[in-house]
Amino acid sequence: MSTEIIQYTVSIYTENNIGLLNRISAIFQRRHMNIESLNTSVSEIEGVSRFTIVVNITEPQMKKIIGQIEKQVEVIKAYYHTEEEIIYQESCLFKIKSELLFEERQIQNIIKESHARIVTVNKEFFVLEKSGKKEEIELLHRELSVFGIMQFTRSGRVSVSKEEMKISTMLQAFQH
Repeated sequence: MSTEIIQYTVSIYTENNIGLLNRISAIFQRRHMNIESLNTSVSEIEGVSRFTIVVNITEPQMKKIIGQIEKQVEVIKAYYHTEEEIIYQESCLFKIKSELLFEERQIQNIIKESHARIVTVNKEFFVLEKSGKKEEIELLHRELSVFGIMQFTRSGRVSVSKEEMKISTMLQAFQH
């Protein structure tokens, strides 16, 4: 087992209970580990929520944390994956002054080359949406920063594993 620090994506399937997010984040906090990205959503299973957490730690630390997470009563199952084992995306929105869209040819080129999408345009501002890897979003942010960004927000990572996670089969067994 490697003691090298690498990036893991943790998928936690849970009942949707108030306070669980605080307890899960406290597991990382107690060990002085920073959560790089956090996303919560419904899952493919009705009534089951999914937390997706990105963290940079060693594999032994990751295994201990998974054990602690799975001790939470509402947690059904937790998995961890390396970057190579998942397909993932992040999404972001940029709010930029509209005059730049019409007066700066370079902005139009940046939008086209980055495969960003214009979501809305009005007299004061336009909003760009970009989905992709963290590095792609960071590059677009750097390129647009030169012109001035009025507002910026980025989502947490969303991911699916390349290998099947047996969670659906496992839950169906519980429901019968």
